[in-house]
Amino acid sequence: MRQSQLFSKISKTPPREEISRNAKFLVQGRFIDKLMAGVYTYLPLGFKVLKKIEQIIREEMNAVGGQEIYMPALHPLENYIKTKRDKIDVLFHLKSASGKKLVLGQSHEEVIVPLVKKHIGSYKDLPLYLYQIQVKFRNELRAKSGILRSREFIMKDLYSFHKDEADFEKYYTAIQNAYRNIFRRVGIGEVTYLTFASGGTFSKYSHEFQTITPAGEDKIYLCEKCKIAINKELIEEAKYSCLQCKSKNLKEKKAIEVGNIFPLKTKFSDAFDLKYIDQSGQKKPIVMGCYGIGLGRVMGTVVEINSDQNGIIWPKTVTPYQAHLLLLDSHPKVKKEAEKTYDSLQKQGVQVLYDDRLESAGVKLKDADLIGIPIRLIISEKTKDKIELKFRNNEKLQLLSLNEILKTVTEYYQL
Repeated sequence: MRQSQLFSKISKTPPREEISRNAKFLVQGRFIDKLMAGVYTYLPLGFKVLKKIEQIIREEMNAVGGQEIYMPALHPLENYIKTKRDKIDVLFHLKSASGKKLVLGQSHEEVIVPLVKKHIGSYKDLPLYLYQIQVKFRNELRAKSGILRSREFIMKDLYSFHKDEADFEKYYTAIQNAYRNIFRRVGIGEVTYLTFASGGTFSKYSHEFQTITPAGEDKIYLCEKCKIAINKELIEEAKYSCLQCKSKNLKEKKAIEVGNIFPLKTKFSDAFDLKYIDQSGQKKPIVMGCYGIGLGRVMGTVVEINSDQNGIIWPKTVTPYQAHLLLLDSHPKVKKEAEKTYDSLQKQGVQVLYDDRLESAGVKLKDADLIGIPIRLIISEKTKDKIELKFRNNEKLQLLSLNEILKTVTEYYQL
């Protein structure tokens, strides 16, 4: 992609109204555009990152047996009345032209259970794991911190259906491992911890995945020995002790919740009379679980964790482009070398952003720091017949031939 043709131009200054690092960098770098509080457009650079996060999540959900579907965002209020969730304060309410009361989906239990009821009859149909990656709407009173807390956002929600608690527990553990894989692959795994939280009306505990960062809105208490944590809302009940090893040597940390998993028991299956016929011909309630990840929240957290004072440092798995080629000279010979390099990288299967703009070297280098693509390639009169390679997270420069560049880039991304 030629940067001169890229839709939306990088801002010279960060947005004044934004406080969080992710919002500042993502808005200034034109990854996202703010329409209003809690509502954002994903621009071409941001959309590429979002789709890579989405694909990682999809691969891990498929690996644990998930089948992908796509459900409506417009829900009948009557379904929420059945589950006694029609009064929750995050719902957006509206009416159809005929006067039917509707809500915008904040999650999909009220949709997926009636759907599954049409298709499940026997124990032979279980277990079942269905997920989607779809937009959600929540009327947050304080939408803030960029895409970490939005009113409209994209979420992966998976729902599991089981014949008993033992089968559910087995899958619940598999999902925990899948989530660890996701957060490792997107570049935040080393600072993301399974965190015990209140189970509410469903069970004693649910679990969150919390990423430690000074930008976090949540407080967790981390057992560094067991590598698990307890949410602040639960810590008093846990007597300020690790729920695994009972140690009281817990460290208070600020964190961002990047995912959650809940035992639902039979709350929603009971509300819609969702049952199955067991081997003896008896009707039994179906045990459920739900598992969520907000894609924008993950993206914002990746930026909070992987950035410096100059901009973003994208992990190679979710970077919008794999190489950022900068032409720092207008001399025809130099430009010809840059075009040759651009073509060669593309033929090699490398995703390249080529900065061919008529801007100063200083502007291009500053913008490259802000955008944060892992590998930067610089061509100018000073580099002569070589190309300067620099990793975004490393000040060391290398002068390499085109063949050496192709080898280094393809090996880094294992293309």
